[in-house]
Amino acid sequence: MSQDNLVKFQCKECRSINYFSKKNKKVIKVKLEMKKHCRKCGKHTMHKEVK
Repeated sequence: MSQDNLVKFQCKECRSINYFSKKNKKVIKVKLEMKKHCRKCGKHTMHKEVK
């Protein structure tokens, strides 16, 4: 993946970074939020994009 399009997703509950994805930063200006499975918490939680 290209480093300039790479975004990290952090669990809101335990603050661990679990997922990586890419997005077009020129088109999408808002930070993404998704409900993903956290391996550390052991359940589905909200994950928010971080720097």
